[in-house]
Amino acid sequence: MATNLNVKNLQGADTGAVLEIQDAWLEAVKGEQAVKDSVVAFLARMRSGTACTKNRASMSSRSQAKPWRQKGTGRARSGGASSPVWRGGAVAFGPKPRSYAISINKKVEKLALKRAFTDRVNDGDVIAVDSLELENNKTKTMVAVLKALNAGDSVLVLVDDYQDNLDLAARNLPNVLVIKGSAVNTYLMMLFKKVIVTPAAMQQLAARLV
Repeated sequence: MATNLNVKNLQGADTGAVLEIQDAWLEAVKGEQAVKDSVVAFLARMRSGTACTKNRASMSSRSQAKPWRQKGTGRARSGGASSPVWRGGAVAFGPKPRSYAISINKKVEKLALKRAFTDRVNDGDVIAVDSLELENNKTKTMVAVLKALNAGDSVLVLVDDYQDNLDLAARNLPNVLVIKGSAVNTYLMMLFKKVIVTPAAMQQLAARLV
């Protein structure tokens, strides 16, 4: 049975319309592991992987000469000042630039997004609005809209297309993100406490869930 969300206007009042969430867009039984895998893969892709340490070959500033002869001094043998066991020497097996990206199956990504969206709907965290066309680009206007919708201060706003007034009004709010329904991922769906969606954005998201 489809789930219906009452559609509100920017003043927080019901418009009388409903946004139908079809069963084909929801998955409440399986997908928990897919959500974890998707989030781990997303965070791994965000790692820069630029850590780099010098090894003996790249430490040109250190002498490569053998500091003393191999035998006869009574001291431990040494091959050069760049040895990792010396103070100021190279790093043994240190990190080098690399990619931390994790590959994940497209079907798993779709299942994860569907399960994450289902959990938000079941928890009552999805707010449907008829439109997000603001009259100006003031931050206080966006704050007033979020207050009227009782959305709190941690909000993911799903739109079908970016609008200058909305983008400018929301960009100074640290815990508010405006993104297209066609671009949202599992991590962002789970990150924010509330999700605001327009009917047009819901259609974009639905196309990725079926």
